[in-house]
Amino acid sequence: MSENNQEMTSTEPDWVSWSDEQLLDLRICDLQLRIPGTELSTCIRQLSRELQSHGLVFRPHIWLSDDWYSPDGVAGLAVPFYMGHPRLAKLELNQMLEVEGGTSEACMRILRHETGHAIENAYHLRRRRSRQKMFGKSSVPYPDCYLPKPYSKSFVLHLDMWYAQSHPDEDFAETFAVWLRPNSRWRERYVGWPALKKLEYVDGLMKELVGVPPIVTKKERVDPIGRLQKTLREHYQSKRERYGLDYPNFYDRDLRRLFSGDPDKAGNPSAANFIRKFRKEVRRKVAEWTGEYQYTIDQVLRDMITHCRQKNLHLAVPEDQAKVDFTILLTVQTMNYLHGGRHRLVL
Repeated sequence: MSENNQEMTSTEPDWVSWSDEQLLDLRICDLQLRIPGTELSTCIRQLSRELQSHGLVFRPHIWLSDDWYSPDGVAGLAVPFYMGHPRLAKLELNQMLEVEGGTSEACMRILRHETGHAIENAYHLRRRRSRQKMFGKSSVPYPDCYLPKPYSKSFVLHLDMWYAQSHPDEDFAETFAVWLRPNSRWRERYVGWPALKKLEYVDGLMKELVGVPPIVTKKERVDPIGRLQKTLREHYQSKRERYGLDYPNFYDRDLRRLFSGDPDKAGNPSAANFIRKFRKEVRRKVAEWTGEYQYTIDQVLRDMITHCRQKNLHLAVPEDQAKVDFTILLTVQTMNYLHGGRHRLVL
């Protein structure tokens, strides 16, 4: 998210000027963050306007925690603490190489999705047989991984990696998010798609809820930051393990199509230095194309760099060609990895 155009508070906390190393030893509960005055609060107001435009009186209560989620049975949603201050967003970037929800547009996409979960909780919508018939039952276990069908027209497209296909509850939340987004023109966008029936169902369901107060009114908060005793260092160690690498080293043959260990190529630039030079650029591009976390892709790149160094590989084709071909190679390897069964399931 861009630098705040509003003053965060009259007095900034001391940790704003700390180094990352100092900050990592701070407990999350000691951050003393508040949502008012942040860019997050601007997005929350936008969410409220969008709900109001449809005549819905429901508003999810929102609190800061350690991730994005809407707990089962709770008519609200959690937002990660780094959305509460630009300094923490910078730390998130340094630790995880990206800031999920870190732009206003990305933040709104996730807020709409999580509100889909929260409104189901607020009105006990999952209990309706019509909802179960349209989307499936919530009792279906969440998979450890899922294999999406990229060309399926039975699901809307909202978050990355065809997330609606991962579980019936995510299908509903994604459909709600598309329905809620202003000027989404979903009737035109999804004409001829089976997913249109789901959108029309949500549209009819929300019309039933116009002016209707929610059934669940208790503003329960799960794991608010004030109760999180772990340090930021512990948080990020755990997060990196969760989004870490279980990636087989099966790319030697592909690397040798671009790089060579032959002595007559030893005068060419080293493959390790070549990859390192545009590591950030290719990591960001492949993450955008595949929906995988930059942190995971960066570990693949690090492994490739180490492999190239150990094998003493050098460029075997012109640099411009190698750049294009390497980007394709990394994308294919990542997609093979994803479609081999591992996908991010975090929302």
